[in-house]
Amino acid sequence: MSKRAVLALGGNALIKRGQRGTIYEQFANTRESCRSIVAMIRDGWEVVVTHGNGPQVGAIVLQNQAARELTPEMPLGICVAESEGLIGYMVQQCLANALHRARLEKSVITLVTQVIVDPRDPSLVHPTKPIGPYYSEARAEEMQRGGVPMVRLPRGWRMVVPSPDPLRIVEGPIIRRLLDEGIVVIASGGGGMPVVEKADWGLDGLEAVVDKDLAAERLAEAVSAELLVILTDIDKVYLDFGTPEQRGLDHVRLSEVKAWYAQGQFPVGSMGPKILAAVRFLEYGGRKVVISNIESGDAALVGRTGTTITP
Repeated sequence: MSKRAVLALGGNALIKRGQRGTIYEQFANTRESCRSIVAMIRDGWEVVVTHGNGPQVGAIVLQNQAARELTPEMPLGICVAESEGLIGYMVQQCLANALHRARLEKSVITLVTQVIVDPRDPSLVHPTKPIGPYYSEARAEEMQRGGVPMVRLPRGWRMVVPSPDPLRIVEGPIIRRLLDEGIVVIASGGGGMPVVEKADWGLDGLEAVVDKDLAAERLAEAVSAELLVILTDIDKVYLDFGTPEQRGLDHVRLSEVKAWYAQGQFPVGSMGPKILAAVRFLEYGGRKVVISNIESGDAALVGRTGTTITP
């Protein structure tokens, strides 16, 4: 029986701290991330790759705004689709090259992916997800007068958008068929495009974003994966993160993680969604979750580093 895994790359992991985020830097980081994927495929795994898009979609939004006097601005859903295409292109090319060098002749394809959300999701009424660049207070006030929700953060002001909970991957059956054919699939990039189902219409997009890690978990359900790997910009999960009592987690059980999550150990804006995705995946029937950074991904897969969570 084939082994199936979903591997999620963090958008921030493709642009490392201190980098400007040039396309050359992103390609170099993407090539590094492919090492873990190649190791999994060599070990017999059928892999679906997904990725975040936070810095990339923020740059697209900024470019839209800078050029709004010259060309029409694109709505947020289209910006998400653009980022899914550009990151998918990088991963697809780098991974295909890496597989060829490893003498693993497998096809790689990027699939633009839609994700069903609930039209009654509370976040659609009360947006809380910060995206895009930071603004001065004067510019933020101007945007608020124009109807754009904003939030004040330590580094400045950012716009906030809805981030509804993903329910189902629209293209899930297609992804399963591609895996059956031995194809490596890149899907649900940036969480995928959030859509709702409308009677007498069909699917309709929303001005929102979906959390990449929660979407990765729904993707894992859709393909009946037994392993979920989340590669981000830190080496493992920590308790009391950022304090003198900070301690890393190596191999932990689902019951322990659920208790720490309930205590508020994992902030909503960082590790929280990753842990929630891990809990959902293992409760659904997954066998293992691995959380680590891109540099250590292959070592984390065999338990030498990172955080491993099991039922």
